[in-house]
Amino acid sequence: MPSFFAQREGGRAVIVGGDARHLALSLRARVGEELEVVDPNGFLLTVRLDKVSPDRVEGVVLAEREHHPEPEARITIAIAQLPAPALELVLSRCTEAGAYAFHVMKADRSVARGAKIERWNTICREAAMLAGRLRVPSVSGPSTMDDVAATAGNPVMLVRGAKVDLEDLDQPRDLTLLVGPEGGWSDRELALVETKAGLGPRNLRADTAALVGLAVALARR
Repeated sequence: MPSFFAQREGGRAVIVGGDARHLALSLRARVGEELEVVDPNGFLLTVRLDKVSPDRVEGVVLAEREHHPEPEARITIAIAQLPAPALELVLSRCTEAGAYAFHVMKADRSVARGAKIERWNTICREAAMLAGRLRVPSVSGPSTMDDVAATAGNPVMLVRGAKVDLEDLDQPRDLTLLVGPEGGWSDRELALVETKAGLGPRNLRADTAALVGLAVALARR
C-alpha cells in the first residue's frame, strides 16, 4: 500500500481530499486498521484509524520514526515530449528514484503534442506516495526547448557519444538533465547547451535514458 501524506495534529494524523476518498472507498479502510503514513516534516507514522469517511480519514499516532528519503542533490529532469506511455513512465519511475522536478519540453523532433498537466501531476503524486517520499516533484510545461535551455539551472544535455560521461560529472550538486526525443536532438538544439554528457556507448530509449541519467547523477552526489 502507498504511504499516504498526512497532516499531523498533535497526537493524531489526518488525511483529506482525494487520498481520503481513495482510502475509504477504493481500499476500504476500516476503523481499527493500522496504516503507515508520511508526515512531510520528516517522519513516518504508524496510525490506528478511528474515523473513516470519504472526506476525512484520521487516527491516533502509535509510533513515529525519522524519515529522510529525499536526495540532497536536486536533479531536475527536462524531458522532450514523448508519446504518452513513455512520458508517463519517465514521470513515474523518476519520481520513485528521487527526481526533484520535471520540465516537459517541445523539442524539434518531438512527435507528441498537448498538455496533460493534471494527469502528469497525479502520476507524480502516486509515485511519490509509493516511494514514501516527503514531497511530490513539480511538473511544468510543455515549454520550448529554447526556454528551458535558457532558464534551467546548470543544464546538462544527454548526448550519445559525448566526450564526457555523466558519471564523471560530480559538480555542481544540483543540475537539470536534458533528455531528447526518440529522434535525437537537432543541430540547432545541440548548439543551445554548452555542457553535454553521455551514458555510455549503447543507444537508449528516451525513457530509459531519463531514469539511467537520474540514477547516475544521484549516485555521484
